[in-house]
Amino acid sequence: MNWVDGQTLNDEHEMFATSTDGGDAWTTPVSVETDASDRGYYTATAISPDGQDVWLVYNAFTAPYQATTSTPRPLVGVVAHADVNGGTVGSFSEVHRSGSGDARGSSQNDLTGEFLGDYVYAAATNDFGAFVWNDVRTAADCPAIDAWRAALRTKDKKDDPPKPEPNNDCATNFGNSSIFGAAIADPTP
Repeated sequence: MNWVDGQTLNDEHEMFATSTDGGDAWTTPVSVETDASDRGYYTATAISPDGQDVWLVYNAFTAPYQATTSTPRPLVGVVAHADVNGGTVGSFSEVHRSGSGDARGSSQNDLTGEFLGDYVYAAATNDFGAFVWNDVRTAADCPAIDAWRAALRTKDKKDDPPKPEPNNDCATNFGNSSIFGAAIADPTP
């Protein structure tokens, strides 16, 4: 089982634990992100049918939480693999890291916030793993949207900028969040 644990606030971790008795007892959870700067957001795992491989995919911000809309929010997708020997899951090794993008280039339909759907999934065969993740590498930040979003959080509204019109006020690739995917061969067949 894996999950993103945020109990340390602004130092989120990809956690992983296993059970060999149907969930009555679990191993001590371990942090499995592949880079110390990764702050997990969404995650999924898959186990090969023969039980010899565990795959992990996750989205991660690579910078701490940003309190202002004027600073980038770098986001990546990561795929990792671990071998299983005698029922014990080994260490995870990164097998893919996506290009980084700025999550400010994504948007909810009403423009009030960024939007990254929970589109992170994993599947495995005995020979490969298949994965999808959120990706904003081709999305463009829109400074007009950033300023408007920041103004939504202030009490004084008299100097707020008008709501931007993305087709007129932003680059054509603003809002261009995507779902990327990969099929990756078992690195230790």
